Amino acid sequence: MSNVDSFKSKGTLEVGDKSYEIYRLSAVDGSDKLPFSLKVLLENLLRTEDGANITEDHIKALASWDPKAEPSVEIQFTPARVVMQDFTGVPCIVDLATMREAVKELGGNPDDINPLAPAELVIDHSVQIDSFGNADAIERNMDIEYQRNGERYQFLRWGQTAFDDFKVVPPGMGIVHQVNIEYLARVVMAREVGGVTRAYPDTLVGTDSHTTMVNGLGVLGWGVGGIEAEAAMLGQPVSMLIPRVVGFKLKGEIPSGVTATDVVLTITDMLRQHGVVGKFVEFYGEGVGAVPLANRATIGNMSPEFGSTAAMFPIDDVTIDYLKLTGRSDEQIELVEKYAKEQGLWHDPSNEVEYSEYLELDLSTVVPSISGPKRPQDRIELSDAKAQFAKDIHNYAQPGEEDKSVDVSMGDGREFELKNGAVAIASITSCTNTSNPSVMMAAGLLARNARKKGLNSKPWVKTSIAPGSKVVTDYYTKAGLIEDLEALNFFIVGYGCTTCIGNSGPLESEISEAIQDNDLSVTAVLSGNRNFEGRISPDVKMNYLASPPLVIAYALAGSMDFDFENQPLGQDQDGNDVFLKDIWPSPEEVESVIDSSISTEAYKSEYGTIFDGDERWQKLDTPSGSVFEWDDESTYVRKPPYFEGMELEPAPVKDIEGARVLAKLGDSVTTDHISPAGSFKADTPAGKYLTEHGVERKDFNSYGSRRGNHEVMIRGTFANIRLQNLLLDGVQGGFTRDFTQEGGPQTTIYDAAMNYQAAGTPLVVLGGKEYGSGSSRDWAAKGTKLLGVAAVIAESFERIHRSNLIGMGVLPMQFPAGESADTLGLDGTETFSIAGVEQLNEGVTPKTLKVTATKDNGETVEFDAVLRIDTPGEADYYRNGGILQYVLRSLVK
Repeated sequence: MSNVDSFKSKGTLEVGDKSYEIYRLSAVDGSDKLPFSLKVLLENLLRTEDGANITEDHIKALASWDPKAEPSVEIQFTPARVVMQDFTGVPCIVDLATMREAVKELGGNPDDINPLAPAELVIDHSVQIDSFGNADAIERNMDIEYQRNGERYQFLRWGQTAFDDFKVVPPGMGIVHQVNIEYLARVVMAREVGGVTRAYPDTLVGTDSHTTMVNGLGVLGWGVGGIEAEAAMLGQPVSMLIPRVVGFKLKGEIPSGVTATDVVLTITDMLRQHGVVGKFVEFYGEGVGAVPLANRATIGNMSPEFGSTAAMFPIDDVTIDYLKLTGRSDEQIELVEKYAKEQGLWHDPSNEVEYSEYLELDLSTVVPSISGPKRPQDRIELSDAKAQFAKDIHNYAQPGEEDKSVDVSMGDGREFELKNGAVAIASITSCTNTSNPSVMMAAGLLARNARKKGLNSKPWVKTSIAPGSKVVTDYYTKAGLIEDLEALNFFIVGYGCTTCIGNSGPLESEISEAIQDNDLSVTAVLSGNRNFEGRISPDVKMNYLASPPLVIAYALAGSMDFDFENQPLGQDQDGNDVFLKDIWPSPEEVESVIDSSISTEAYKSEYGTIFDGDERWQKLDTPSGSVFEWDDESTYVRKPPYFEGMELEPAPVKDIEGARVLAKLGDSVTTDHISPAGSFKADTPAGKYLTEHGVERKDFNSYGSRRGNHEVMIRGTFANIRLQNLLLDGVQGGFTRDFTQEGGPQTTIYDAAMNYQAAGTPLVVLGGKEYGSGSSRDWAAKGTKLLGVAAVIAESFERIHRSNLIGMGVLPMQFPAGESADTLGLDGTETFSIAGVEQLNEGVTPKTLKVTATKDNGETVEFDAVLRIDTPGEADYYRNGGILQYVLRSLVK
């Protein structure tokens, strides 16, 4: 294979009476031995090879992939499409709208700024549980959602008309990842290129880390920051290193009483312990064929929780059956099967593939589990939950107050004792599990069985169900389970992420006051994928992930301090004790109800009008025109400052001198700690800003809903109530020391950053291990940049946040191996200089940069920090001041 032409593997695939142009993988030696996920990447390179950015050498490097090698070869991956949710999607469309103006100012045509890859946005992150426990909850919550978010929704409707190849799924339709697997995903794309219909694997990037859910359908894709997603929409490939691929063998069958959620928490625990950050995980073996598609999707969904880039299942008969069930066209299904078989992408367990590393799970060994109180990988076997709670409560309650309780009297006459460990929130929520009929039906049947025994949820529990699509409501209704769920106070409150992203809504005022006034440590139990500190509710310290039926079980128990094996949930009508095992539905019972209640017609019916929206959406007053007319009074959507004063040529990058530490942080600081998320109070910088702009406290809404307003978001960056800035002793929240003032007094991070900016002082952040783990939050990087942070020096980075920092023009650096801020004796009061950055102007990316930290007494600490600009593409972005500036200059030139 000596020239590029030999790779030109163009061929034709006949499907029915249609013919498709394809790029045959069989033309490349070695392709048959690649893992499934790397075959998809190889086809991507074959199809986009241009001799410049994507060359014959890249194709050869991937075809001759060495499973044991450490990743070192950079390739450019061009996703077939982009999927977004509204929190992360609104800033993308705001930035595109701003780019249209910037192009105009630089002498280009604003209409040239359009998504070049199909982009679909699902509005699912804005519904909050204000109303619950009643039949009107869903309508009430949607009314409030529109009142709060009308400006954003008008803006998105404008975007849908102004941009080509951009579609919006309106509010109240479902959760982005569930809508993706049930409707948007093509598995194989068919698109007209130059008058010819081309077929190729469906691939994507998404502005939500749980984009990986679609991996369960055999579609390669993962979460990126909004910054990378915008670039992908504008035709920029995603730079990546050819990854290591972990082969995960599944065998055996799930035992009775164990759910898909238990399997997922077990796999998350195993893979976190093994270490898969930055790697692909691929499931293989005879046992894969026995894993239902919904379970595959549940596993794929949790990929960010175990840290991998993607978690792939192959295409097989299970995939095809799911496409049929969900109402995909016969033509599409035939294309998927023929294309996958033609390209060696069809699962063949007998084909020996070599992986970089191997793991194995016998599904028959999985036991019921929950995870908490603060990370998805903190798995607890259900039988140990009470004992583990007794250990964990010491980290949350004051010494000697572990058993603290308080009497609460409610306005409606309810009276009860609220104790540490009380379940304040029990929520069936999040695409992870609401897309999986086996666990959703199990929850419904458990509710039916509990109702028959006369059990009910405890009066202090805020209960809710937020399905990921209307299909769930359809099958619950057909199965007659809605009444049973409502009898236990589990009413449908909306179609969206709700509790899992912190939109749990306020607790009842008497309960909230009792918790705050007495510093109680109460708990939340949710069927989600994220349970980080401070995420679920400002009133709740301890958060647990559990399967939907266990969410209901914990609402019945009312406390995390509970042993389901030995403590009864209550008594039946005859006074007999009722244990969890007495009401737990059998797998046969669940399967039988699924078979009689779920139909292809339901999918076709619910998704037939998915883009239309309800009358609230259709009545929105929507602006028109190719350039957006910004409203100076808007507190939701404002023109961001990224392109102000931008020239056609970038200014040279400079070494960093005289920098101060904005925050010194420990290990496992997540993007939830950095990025504005959830609700906020009136005395915070963001609250003060909104108050000054005439917004009342009740109308603050969440940070996520205001992502289109950089003024709110800067003020909420590093403002998480659980952030521990080690510059201060024993203080939690968004505070720091301000060294522009004598003695460095305590103030908010935002106010200090503004003082530093006024003084012309650059900033650095010091971090520990796994800095930036968690969701792909673009504002974690955007806010960092807009606060004036020039560099982040950490022990290690999570993948997405590191690349997002570069995408915003912030340097990610690592302490030398085995070193940390503490081992180097840095307390954060030093002044920092970083030398060697200017080499980037010569096209050289140095491996390390020399850092000098000078203490007040003149003593210096010097070390060589590893520069984590990993690819030439990333160096280009940094030199341009960020990825958007790079793309804009490229388009104008």
